[in-house]
Amino acid sequence: MTGRGVAFPGDPYTPGVGTWSYRVHSYDLTLDYRVETNRLDGVAVIVAEAVVDLDSVHLDLSRLKASKVKLDGRKVLRFSQPSHALIVRPPATIPAGTRFELEITYGGRPAPRRSVWGAIGWEELDDGVLTASQPSGSSTWLPCNDRPGDKATYRIRITAEEDYAVICSGTLVRRSVRSGRATWEYAQEAPTSAYLATVQIGHYERRTTHARKSVPVDFAFPAELDSRVRADFGELDHMIRFFATSFGPYPFERYAVVVTADELEIPLEAQAMAIFGANHVDGVGGSDRLIAHELAHQWFGNSVGLRAWRDIWLNEGFACYAEWLWAEEQGEESADSLARSHYARLQIAPQDLVIGEPGAVSLFDDRVYKRGALTLHALRRTIGDDDDFFALLQAWSAEHRHGTADTAAFVALAEARTGRALAGLFDAWLYATALPTLP
Repeated sequence: MTGRGVAFPGDPYTPGVGTWSYRVHSYDLTLDYRVETNRLDGVAVIVAEAVVDLDSVHLDLSRLKASKVKLDGRKVLRFSQPSHALIVRPPATIPAGTRFELEITYGGRPAPRRSVWGAIGWEELDDGVLTASQPSGSSTWLPCNDRPGDKATYRIRITAEEDYAVICSGTLVRRSVRSGRATWEYAQEAPTSAYLATVQIGHYERRTTHARKSVPVDFAFPAELDSRVRADFGELDHMIRFFATSFGPYPFERYAVVVTADELEIPLEAQAMAIFGANHVDGVGGSDRLIAHELAHQWFGNSVGLRAWRDIWLNEGFACYAEWLWAEEQGEESADSLARSHYARLQIAPQDLVIGEPGAVSLFDDRVYKRGALTLHALRRTIGDDDDFFALLQAWSAEHRHGTADTAAFVALAEARTGRALAGLFDAWLYATALPTLP
C-alpha cells in the first residue's frame, strides 16, 4: 500500500491537518527569532518512520516558506507548499517500516492560523511571543505531523535578543550569549504531541523553586508581578503532592509556569508547563481553580494523551474534576457538593451535545468539561469505594504514561479493575444527549 500523506488524514476534527502515513520519533529544531521584526528562520531535523509505503511525505507548515529540503542527507528537488502544508516527494518510494530523516530549512514571519476555534498557534504579544497551538496550530512555527496521537521527543535551540527570556518545552540544557543575542537549548525527552510543544518569549524574571519531596518548578514572569506570583502560586507544591497522591507520581522531571505581561482569555497548558496572563494573578488566589486545572493536565492530556480529539473529555473532564478535588482538599466545598451544583446548571442548559463525540465546533464547549467531570463523579459514586476510584485513576495514569489512549480503553480498565459492567453508565453520560440521574 502506498500513501501521499493526505490520503491518510490525521483526525476528522482537524481536516487537512496531520496524517497516519508515518510517525515521528524526534524533532530537532534550530531557530533564530527577531522580536522586533517577528522574523523566524529555522532548520528542522525530523526523524520519522513510514507506516505505509510513501511516495510523498505530508507535513503541516503554515505561512512559513521552506527553501531547502534534504532526505537522509540528500537534497530533494521536488517539494511543494499548498495551503498550510509542505509536501515532499522523495526520488523513490519509502517502504513501510523504514526510518527516514528530513532536514527542512524554512523561514518567514509567523502568524496565527485561523480555525473554527479562533486564531491558534504563534502569537505576538505586546513585547514577546507565546504559542497556543491546541488543537492544530503547531504548523505556525515548525513543520510537523500535527496529529494528537503522534508523540515525539524534542530538542529546541532558539536564538533571540539577549534581554529576552526564552522558555521552551523540556529542560534547559544550556544558554550562551554572543554579540548581544542569546541561544537557549531545551530537551524534552518525554514523548510530546506537536500541539503541546511550545515557545514563550518575553522580558521575564526567572526563578526556580526546589520543594522537598516534590518536583522543581521554573517560574517566568514580569518583574512587576513578583509579589502576586509568589502569593497565587504559594500552594503549588502542596497541589503537586496532592495530585501525585490522587493520580500517581508527577509524570515529568520539572514543571514550568509562565505569566505573560499581557492579559489572556484563558490559561494554556503545554507539556510540563502552564501559561497564564497577567489577569490570572491577582495576589489573592483568584485563579486557584485554573492553576489546579492546568496542573492536572500534566497527567490527563499531556502524559496520557489522546488518540483522537473526539475523546477530549478524557483531558478536560479529568482536569475539571481535579479542580473539585483540590477545592475539597483546601477545606472549601466538597467535590460532591460542587458536582451537584454543576449538575443543577447542566439541567437547565441545552441537552443536545454528545460528550463522547462533541464534534469539532463544540470541542471546547463548557458542557464537555463539566459533564465529563460529572461522568467521573458518577463513576466514583457507583464504585462506592474512594480507594477503588483513585486506584483506577492511578492505574490509568501508569498504564498509559507518556502514551495515548481513548474512551474505550478507560471503560475497559474501569470494568477490569472493579469487576463490574460499567458500559451502560458510560454510554448514558458520554453518548446520550439527555442528562442521566446523578447517583
